[in-house]
Amino acid sequence: MATTAASSASEPEPEPKIGPTVVSKVEGEEDEIKDTRTRRKVLSRAVAAATYKTVGPGWDPQEEGVSESDGDEDYAMASSAESSPGEYEWEYDEEEEKNQLEIERLEEQLSINVYDYNCHVDLIRLLRLEGELTKVRMARQKMSEIFPLTEELWLEWLHDEISMALDGLDREHVYELFEKAVKDYICPNIWLEYGQYSVGGIGQKGGLEKVRSVFERALSSVGLHMTKGLAIWEAYREFESAIVEAARLEKVHSLFRRQLAIPLCDMEATFAEYEEWSEDPIPESVIQNYHKALQQLEKYKPYEDALLQAEAPRLAEYQAYIDFEMKAGDPARIQLIFERALVENCLVPDLWIRYSQYLDRQLKVKDLVLSVHSRAVRNCPWTVALWSRYLLAMERYEVDHQTVSATFEKALSAGFIQATDYVEIWQAFLDYLRRRVDFQQDSSKELEELRSAFARAVEYLKQEVEERFNESGDPSCVIMQNWARIEARLCNNMQKARELWDSIMTKGNAKYANMWLEYYNLERAHGDTQHCRKALHRAVQCTSDYPEHVCEVLLTMERTEGTLEDWDIAVQKTETRLARVNEQRIKAAQKEAALAQQEEEKAEQRKRARAEKKALRKKKKIRGEDKHKADEDDEKEWGDDEEEQPSKRMRVENSIPLADEAQGMQAVLAGKRAPVDVDPPSKQKEKAASLKRDMAKVPHDSSKDSITVFVSNLPYSMGEPDMKLRPLFESCGEVAEIRPIFSNRGDFRGYCYVEFKDEKSALQALELDRKNVEGRPMFVSPCVDKSKNPDFKIFRYSTALEKHKLFISGLPFSCTKEELEEICKAHGTVKDLRLVTNRAGKPKGLAYVEYENESQASQAVLKMDGMTIKENIIKVAISNPPQRKVTEKPEARKAPGGPMVPRQIYGARGKGRTQLALLPRALQRPSTATPQAENGPAPRPAVATSTATEAPKMSNADFAKLLLRK
Repeated sequence: MATTAASSASEPEPEPKIGPTVVSKVEGEEDEIKDTRTRRKVLSRAVAAATYKTVGPGWDPQEEGVSESDGDEDYAMASSAESSPGEYEWEYDEEEEKNQLEIERLEEQLSINVYDYNCHVDLIRLLRLEGELTKVRMARQKMSEIFPLTEELWLEWLHDEISMALDGLDREHVYELFEKAVKDYICPNIWLEYGQYSVGGIGQKGGLEKVRSVFERALSSVGLHMTKGLAIWEAYREFESAIVEAARLEKVHSLFRRQLAIPLCDMEATFAEYEEWSEDPIPESVIQNYHKALQQLEKYKPYEDALLQAEAPRLAEYQAYIDFEMKAGDPARIQLIFERALVENCLVPDLWIRYSQYLDRQLKVKDLVLSVHSRAVRNCPWTVALWSRYLLAMERYEVDHQTVSATFEKALSAGFIQATDYVEIWQAFLDYLRRRVDFQQDSSKELEELRSAFARAVEYLKQEVEERFNESGDPSCVIMQNWARIEARLCNNMQKARELWDSIMTKGNAKYANMWLEYYNLERAHGDTQHCRKALHRAVQCTSDYPEHVCEVLLTMERTEGTLEDWDIAVQKTETRLARVNEQRIKAAQKEAALAQQEEEKAEQRKRARAEKKALRKKKKIRGEDKHKADEDDEKEWGDDEEEQPSKRMRVENSIPLADEAQGMQAVLAGKRAPVDVDPPSKQKEKAASLKRDMAKVPHDSSKDSITVFVSNLPYSMGEPDMKLRPLFESCGEVAEIRPIFSNRGDFRGYCYVEFKDEKSALQALELDRKNVEGRPMFVSPCVDKSKNPDFKIFRYSTALEKHKLFISGLPFSCTKEELEEICKAHGTVKDLRLVTNRAGKPKGLAYVEYENESQASQAVLKMDGMTIKENIIKVAISNPPQRKVTEKPEARKAPGGPMVPRQIYGARGKGRTQLALLPRALQRPSTATPQAENGPAPRPAVATSTATEAPKMSNADFAKLLLRK
């Protein structure tokens, strides 16, 4: 066959006629194939060179399937291409140089922060692409020491090492890699690869036992896996069936029986295969176990189906499955389902905590417990609770002191997100050291180590943590308090304890009564009365939060233990101190009241200024309209207008019809034909406003609040809101009615009510919140009567600490969402990005970025904080919004220095524009000198009313005369 193929290849074939398009396509494909072969040759020569260095001159490439002639041909092609550089060769050189620069950048980044997971992955990928095999191996080794590798990374590493394994030593190295791989996660595919690779070494000494050992361990690890365990069972059976020995038949029988007793997918096919393979009838006990396993399979099926239907990471489905297995109580299955869940949710600290807690309390197997704790901190190094539990587990199973200390040092370099996390890990380590000390001895090595650790902890929090977080994380000095208690109670060194408490008080804690009382209790238990009295006297002078309590404790002590002189001194000091405190409180209350009064006066001035500006604009508008009408009227009719001037109410209701009649009358008197439907734009606008004013008022039906949404922040210039908003909301469901709200003049007020046919559509419409409508973010919220629910307030974003979300400030206003996302995704997977805008849709220079996990967020903080974007230096921090201030209820407000002033209660949304006051707003000024009524606000002054009533009325003719006089 080979000869025929060779002869056929040597004979020239007639060239078919093809068009130019096909020729160019074929030439393009040939160039692409050549490029691929050249790249592949570069990598293959790198592999050959590395193998030659490892094995030596005895290595024959022909035996390994490497064709020297093919290699030389490809290499010659690459060399010739280099000798005559073309477009592709220049691009390839530039790409290679670019990769080298990126490799150097990644290595530098890892030297700064070794816990950057994405940097490790990118570095391994680029080194493998460049054929740097030695560096790839070193990079993988470093990453595996810090992080557990995923199944894909392990399989890629194993395949590369298997392809380069040449002798028994290399095979042992691959075995060691397999042992590391199966410890990181439960991976059926890695166990299957391990078993198949071990079969290749069956010819070596102990090879058969090695294969069986690997398969047995694989069955104990993943044999209960309902969906992927079947492949391990079948591979083991095939191996045993391939060994042609009579004694091995019983081994195959045993494997079939063991498999049929476990609930696995596709059990019926396995049972049928056993019936076909076995020459003897199947024992009744095996059939009973098989049916029992089928019954168990039915119980597990709903949970397995839920996992198949859900999308990764399926945390909720795994949690339900874990709860079910915990109730069943089978340790092997509980361990398996935890491992399966962690494969997809390895960055969820709560899942690791639950798993380790189960092992600590139930199984209590040393190797298993310590292995899980080690994997937990490698997956989630930023979680301090996992490190604390790991230290406790190591102490519980009596791990040597050097290993515990080394683990603690790793925890300090893990990069916690909060300053308090460092206090917690230091406290856990100090507790461990304290339990090692034998306090019966006056001095020991362990005690000195404990004291030096306390001193180092205080210094570390002062320098390292404060420098990074701008806070110590331990404002109450909990670590120093514990140190003082140990010195006083266990070491009987009260002098050292007093020195520590003096240091605690100098750190800003002297104003707190509880700190002084803690010190007093320590002196009472382990000191003397003199120091107790001294501490309380200092507390009376320094305490500012609860001085009454400290004074009471001092008087109680002197009453029971002190002399008359001590009692007199205590009474004098406490009375003086309490009098001073009361004076300070009165002054603070007066200052606060004065500030509140100033704020109220400023608010009143702003309100008055707005009212005056509004009145001035309205006056100018009326003057302009009157001037226009005066130009159209005849001068002879000015006197008649005064007699026929309608009342204000009639003019508001009938202004448009009267204007039409007047215009028609003037046309008749002038002998001209009245124009038809040619009103000026101002008239048309006035007619539209009149129609909107004359619309029937629809009372609000609170029974339809569940199917109604409130839409606000719409543009005031929006014409026909009903027609423009209906297509938008009909995408959520059938719209029953849209009720836009207009002012008395017919202007749209920027909000409306949208009523649906069903509640489901209304809920779906809430998702349109913050949608851009004519350049403004539209607000969509539930329709709630705030008179019945005054505390109702909806805020769609979380206000709690979110460790996987970043808050960015200082952004340039011109920065777009796409530009910021391009910067952020370089440090991890960005799930959501939100630019904060004002009500008009303009950016405020703030943004929230949500990453996939806490690790990526913490890495992004380290890299992006202080970055310059378009000449703006941004600040990046973990999202932890301040508590939203709760607005003071109306009944809780009091007038400064007086009784409560009741407020008038308006509608569900406050005082509306449609509720007209009888007086002009400029005259509605509260008078501080007028007395208040018994059951309500102070009466209005009579002067204002008389002034309002005595104001002379001016007609259009009067305004026209004034204009003509000018």
